[in-house]
Amino acid sequence: MTSHLRANLWLFALSLLLCCVIYPGLLLGIARVAFPNQAEGSLVFDREGKPIGSRLIAQPFTADEFFQPRPSAVSYNAAASGASNWGANNPLLRDRVARQLGPIARYRGGSKAHKLVGPDIEQWFQQKPGIVAQWAQAHPSLARNWVTSDTLNSDAVLTWKAGHAAEVARWISENPDTPEPKPEDLAVPYFVDFSKSHAGAFPVASERKTTDGKTEKTIAPASAGPEIQSTFFDLWLQEHPKEELESVPADMVMASGSGLDPHITLKNALYQLERIAAKWASETRRDPSQVRGEIDQMLHEKARAPFGGLAGVELINVLEINLALRERYRPAR
Repeated sequence: MTSHLRANLWLFALSLLLCCVIYPGLLLGIARVAFPNQAEGSLVFDREGKPIGSRLIAQPFTADEFFQPRPSAVSYNAAASGASNWGANNPLLRDRVARQLGPIARYRGGSKAHKLVGPDIEQWFQQKPGIVAQWAQAHPSLARNWVTSDTLNSDAVLTWKAGHAAEVARWISENPDTPEPKPEDLAVPYFVDFSKSHAGAFPVASERKTTDGKTEKTIAPASAGPEIQSTFFDLWLQEHPKEELESVPADMVMASGSGLDPHITLKNALYQLERIAAKWASETRRDPSQVRGEIDQMLHEKARAPFGGLAGVELINVLEINLALRERYRPAR
């Protein structure tokens, strides 16, 4: 019995040593010698030598002078890689795609060819004083999603709740199973009341100066801007079914399976080119067409298809191209 136990313990210790120490250590040593950059996570460093990202993991870029990555169902959180798993008939998926399209969609033909749809969405929205209440009542899940998407939004609903006891009491009487409603539970009555108080406006985060000179974010009514274009693009499109719009690359509006895809297609990058070239031309005070040509050349030089071009379409690494733009148009001082 003792000999069997001793043999099993030796086998366990040897397996532990081989599989958990020697084997991974050997692989790590070989990787660091043969593939030093990949073994350290394919990190990208700034001018001061500090790591600012990885070539393998997407990160958000929101400034107009930079290319934007694919949407992410996990907010680009590498610790929570995954997809939303929303079905094609899920209103949350339709809303997310519509929000992506609103500020970037362009007309395909006619007198407005290649012009942005956004300004027309804003004009249409301003002529629909009750559209915010209709939107919330028709799509309560989207209204709830708006509340939970930002603490600033939920705080706005809590502030509204404190000053509208009658409306809250009415909601509780209609929903007796929820005597203590959360902010998202009151999303629809909040938007209905907001629509009455601020016709032709939508609650949008904005910055303001306080009396002591500090800047704080608050929710304020707005009748124009990217938030209006994003939120109401789908409703505008349903009322204008005959409008012909330019096709948008799929990876501009659809998230990848991991939510962390660091690449976009060359077609996607070229769709964003006008916005980016215009911003860099304004910042550097140069001719927009010349800047556009330079960035276009950079894109085609950096575009790579998988397996040396044997499969797939040409891709652009978002972090790398944005760093190249910064190096070229915003050199170190």
